[in-house]
Amino acid sequence: MNVFINDIPLIIKKNSEKIYKHRYDLILNAEDEFSSKDLIGDVLVRDVTDPFIDRILRLMEVKKLKKLKSLTLLARKKKRLILHLKDQFRIVKAAGGLVVKDGMVLMIYRLGKWDLPKGKLKKEEDPGLGALREVEEECNIKVEMGEELPSTWHSYAYNGNKILKKTNWYIMSCSDDSLMKPQAEEYIEEVRWMTPQEALAVLDEAYASIALVVRHYLGETSGTEPTKEPAKEK
Repeated sequence: MNVFINDIPLIIKKNSEKIYKHRYDLILNAEDEFSSKDLIGDVLVRDVTDPFIDRILRLMEVKKLKKLKSLTLLARKKKRLILHLKDQFRIVKAAGGLVVKDGMVLMIYRLGKWDLPKGKLKKEEDPGLGALREVEEECNIKVEMGEELPSTWHSYAYNGNKILKKTNWYIMSCSDDSLMKPQAEEYIEEVRWMTPQEALAVLDEAYASIALVVRHYLGETSGTEPTKEPAKEK
């Protein structure tokens, strides 16, 4: 589960999972006293319970925590902790696509950020079909479905509500971009094909969840070769 709270990666693991302490700038126990000023770099917290989740969420709501890169939580009951986290929000479902063509990646520019085309699912809508619909509407192109990418969860506030949006992601191949243009109604200013190097270069101007999806596809985090473009049906 890839969770981003105010654009900060929140990673939940079991206590029994192997960790490498040298990768963290700060290691705490859930009972330790700390303030927002202490949360710098990559932080690991051990033996996390439901009350700690409540505490850290309140802290992240009122503080920007600009120096915090990631927060890893170790818990005895991982599934229970995730359910408790979800209970703090209203869940919204969305879907989108990472569109590829001739080795290029399609990026959109929306509200001052580089992004991938995506949108909220209709009631009872299949995530794959919803992803196709949103990508074609936002970019005015024709695409074909490929394999699934890791889903992401990110939080935001809307009309006084705390929202946690789950986005299902898919690789898609572009079959027709002759009429490609940004959907202005969705505040999209630009739709642009980028080389892998160009896409990686703009990720500092993208949300962390978007950067995760793009880097996963390009093999940046694992050091593997980029996932191949889905074959088109004959």
